[in-house]
Amino acid sequence: MDAVEVIELEPQAPLPSSAEINLNELDTKNESSLAPVDRGFGAWSFLAGAFFVEAIVWGYPVAYGTFLSAYLNDPQYSSQPHASSILPLVGPLSSGIIYSSAFIVNPFMARYPRLRRPLMWTGTVFCFASLFGASYATKVVGLLTLQGVVYAIGGSLLYAPCINFMSEWFVKRRGMANGVIFAGTALGGFLFPLVLPGLLSKFGPAKALRILSVIFIGALLPFLPFIKGRLPESRVHGRRLRPIDRPWTRSASFWLLITANTVQGFGYFVPIVWLPTYATALNLSPTKASLTLALLNGATVVGRVGLGFLSDTMDPSALALTSLASAALTIFILWGVLSHTFAGLIVFGIVYGMIAGGWTSLWMGFVRPFAKDDPTLSTSLFGYLLLSRGLGNILSSPIATSLLRGGGRSFGSAKTGFDVGDGKFAKMIIYVGICFACAALIVGVRWGWASRRKMDRST
Repeated sequence: MDAVEVIELEPQAPLPSSAEINLNELDTKNESSLAPVDRGFGAWSFLAGAFFVEAIVWGYPVAYGTFLSAYLNDPQYSSQPHASSILPLVGPLSSGIIYSSAFIVNPFMARYPRLRRPLMWTGTVFCFASLFGASYATKVVGLLTLQGVVYAIGGSLLYAPCINFMSEWFVKRRGMANGVIFAGTALGGFLFPLVLPGLLSKFGPAKALRILSVIFIGALLPFLPFIKGRLPESRVHGRRLRPIDRPWTRSASFWLLITANTVQGFGYFVPIVWLPTYATALNLSPTKASLTLALLNGATVVGRVGLGFLSDTMDPSALALTSLASAALTIFILWGVLSHTFAGLIVFGIVYGMIAGGWTSLWMGFVRPFAKDDPTLSTSLFGYLLLSRGLGNILSSPIATSLLRGGGRSFGSAKTGFDVGDGKFAKMIIYVGICFACAALIVGVRWGWASRRKMDRST
């Protein structure tokens, strides 16, 4: 009987299907067709659009001090129960919610990237409806709900895509882009106080809000088409998010940064809210009172763009320590001592805006060592910074109000800024200065700790 010859065949790898070949070809085409980062029309048009969206969205809450002064001088609102506590909370609550909501909105948009632009348009409707609806509100609680909460919901849906898309368009120049976008806030804070006093004095708060809502929607719509991503939505993390390692949660450096950011937020927003009221206590006209706030916010443009550029090449900790320490001195000397005249108050506003206003432009420099080139992680860490700053923003209002309400002894004629309004602003000024000094101390500790660790690793 013949032996049976056994032939073993080598396993063959299956040939790729035509669908797989087409997908590979499509991926290659997508790579070559992507717009460049850090340059080109797509990047610069997005940055310009985000700058103006930021200016429009943030302009109202940043300039709320002008509305606050009008509300406190209108018996229809100021005579209502708890008006002195509720009215100062409206602006900080609005901006605080926009800041803090990023902690929730950013992960949601990362999970559902296709919803980013629809949510942006939804936010536009919310903002318009809140301002228009607030024009018919007769109770301070209604103003708090509409101008404070509903506007903030819309603003957060408008604001979050700007930060989310920025990480796709800019890598090496991300600090600069961050500074330019945040400078939009300062521009809005500069322009709104120049426009609002005329509207408020001519039409009153209700009609001024109606006009403002129309200006808001008309100015915003031309820029929204430019707020879009660089990457195809299929390339952005969708429903199936990959696991993310979180070593930064165990980093003392990161939590010291969060602490410093929170403490800075507890102090930073107080002058922005109360400066027009402080100017009124100097017997300045509403136009001059609003001008002090406008110049403060205008100077912030310089600080944010400048520190944003510097953070791409210099140690952000050194820049932060310099900024915070200088801001503390500015509060105690230029506000507390020299701001008993209109000229002194103008100087304080400009210097404070340039020095203290650039803090948020340093965030990308702080985040870069943790996030590397991961845009999703960068946006997530940004959410932590926004949350902590938002908490400081919201909680600083009742603290400042209680310090103001506590007043102080009568100083007679004002010889220093501490004396203005019979000294009722003195505790508030000291509080703000201490906040900046404590934030500077925390950043100094963080910087020293990080430098020591770096030296230990090199030896």
